[in-house]
Amino acid sequence: MSSKKILLATRPLVPPWDEASKNFAYFLAKSVTKHHMSILTTPTWLSDLPANVTQIPCYAKDELDFSEKLRLLASLRKLRGKYDITHYLFTPTRKNTSLINFFSRPTRGKTIQTVATLREDIYGPKQLKQLLFAHHIVVYSDYSRNRLKHIGFHNVSRIYPGVDLDFYHPQVKDSEAMAFFKLSSEDFVVMYPGEYARLGATDMLASWLIDYFQKYPDSNMKFIFACRVKKHEDDQQKKSEIVKRFKEAGILDRVRFTDTYADMPKLYNLADVVVFPVNDMRGKFDVPLVIIEAYACGKPVILSDLPIFAEFSNPEICVTVARGSMEELSKKLAYLKDNRAIRESLGQNARAFVEQNFNLKDTVREYENLYTEL
Repeated sequence: MSSKKILLATRPLVPPWDEASKNFAYFLAKSVTKHHMSILTTPTWLSDLPANVTQIPCYAKDELDFSEKLRLLASLRKLRGKYDITHYLFTPTRKNTSLINFFSRPTRGKTIQTVATLREDIYGPKQLKQLLFAHHIVVYSDYSRNRLKHIGFHNVSRIYPGVDLDFYHPQVKDSEAMAFFKLSSEDFVVMYPGEYARLGATDMLASWLIDYFQKYPDSNMKFIFACRVKKHEDDQQKKSEIVKRFKEAGILDRVRFTDTYADMPKLYNLADVVVFPVNDMRGKFDVPLVIIEAYACGKPVILSDLPIFAEFSNPEICVTVARGSMEELSKKLAYLKDNRAIRESLGQNARAFVEQNFNLKDTVREYENLYTEL
């Protein structure tokens, strides 16, 4: 079948490449070879795109605020009818679904929605049937696929979100990155690639760190909060709160904050252990790509026991702890800290797991087949 014209409807695809959903859409666009891809960007020119990718600078800036959302709707309305497939890669809400259907629904061709999470905490079956309007729905997990099929959807595929294994891979600790974060080769580095205000882990981690360094004042552990401070949210306030707590406890010199650090593979590879002991995933992807990226870099990961994590966690590739348990987190981390061979075995198995299940090349092949068949 001849090549099709595909429009990826996303947030602005521009650097820095430090946000999982944006990274995935960008890598997908660059990797598809059988079809012509168009992506939505700012005037910032992306020089590394192949010939089959067209940039459409519909955004004025990389922040998706109200004015930029209006630009997106106007651009989608202008572009409708020009593509064989319009592929939406953002979480549907009542507002954006209504606006798309009213103002910018394509006048020809097919549509795909890639839905990273069903938001079952706020949407029931009736609402999901209104929000998921595309000819074909792609979800990130078997959990979500089975849920949609149970409530009557038959046009659903599960395609795991792939990561670029040439980009995310095990490396030695980068000397410039170590200097930037004031780390030494003797430091045992633990990293949390989560969020400040959401996920319910920040306060627990802060309490745990204060308790840990009071008990082990001579520990060589350094902790990195690899969290972006997001605008229009409570991130800055939450970060300020824990910085104050660390300063009062006298441990601020043991903690690092990345804010925005563009080279994510270098950041992951600074860590000896990655922790993600979150309490909930409301509003987040079924499959947090920060975990998959850490796996791809060969990192041992400590996860909380959320049911949604079951598809990509097992004792061979990661360590699981009970939600909110500082005691269990301390025990499991101490075990990994004292057992380098276990860390290396987990990291190697995690890398192999990603190669088998989350290879971007396989993801691209599945999307190419879907584009062709639709």
